[in-house]
Amino acid sequence: MAITAQMVKQLRDQTGAGMMDAKKALTETAGDMEAAVDWLRTKGLAKAAKKSGRTAAEGLVAVRVAGGKGVAVEVNSETDFVAKNAEFQDMVAGIANAALTANDLEALNAADMGGKTVADTITDKIATIGENMTLRRMAAIEGETVVAYMHNAAAEGMGKIGVLVAMTGGDEGFGRQVAMHVAAANPASLCADDLDPAVVEKERQVQIEIARESGKPEQVIEKMIEGRMKKFLSEVTLLGQAFVINPDLTVEQAAKDAGATITGFVRIEVGEGIEKEEEDFAAEVAKAVQG
Repeated sequence: MAITAQMVKQLRDQTGAGMMDAKKALTETAGDMEAAVDWLRTKGLAKAAKKSGRTAAEGLVAVRVAGGKGVAVEVNSETDFVAKNAEFQDMVAGIANAALTANDLEALNAADMGGKTVADTITDKIATIGENMTLRRMAAIEGETVVAYMHNAAAEGMGKIGVLVAMTGGDEGFGRQVAMHVAAANPASLCADDLDPAVVEKERQVQIEIARESGKPEQVIEKMIEGRMKKFLSEVTLLGQAFVINPDLTVEQAAKDAGATITGFVRIEVGEGIEKEEEDFAAEVAKAVQG
């Protein structure tokens, strides 16, 4: 029997399953809608899909380094309790290992992980653990030396903030200090040339308006803006920031003193940029009672 788009939509609406899962269920059951629903239920896919609307803003970041390449992945869960679950941590560790051979998030979702794809592994874990989970981000970096640092580690190589620093020269000890700095200072880019031009222009316009409010002559205003933009760039770029290990030096100068050139960095923090649903305790308890 031919599986139509309308049939797939009907099954998705009925079960909340994903499009590809709905299509597979219909194919496996020769288009029998009731049997397809049962198929999804036995696979845990309908249950998993219904949870996919919940906000997953907790979880873990995991980092791995091998052969001059470093990867960081963020896997989210609904609660911090699940992030401490050994079963969840094992899954995240496996995903991080798989990321070493993947080029992007799409490839990572399709990567093999013990006979299943990463995407299918996550879907199965949603069904067994009972919380929505998402593989949200992956980042990779390469260099002569790549150093990893995990802030607030929950287990080996995973925690709340994962950092990778790539450099030439220097040693791993200095690289780790830079990685710790990145975790604490959260720079927006490596240097001014790497900063989003829209961000720079927005700040410039803000500083122009502030300077004009002073009522000073135009030539003075121009110097004020130049100085303030220089200060802004030193605060948001890694190489321009005061080194947390020795604030008398910029990170760039500290790197020179250590015989190193920093070529890139990655910083991923769990839940960064996710709008969390706020709910008071009483409402949370009421929801739990209602099921």
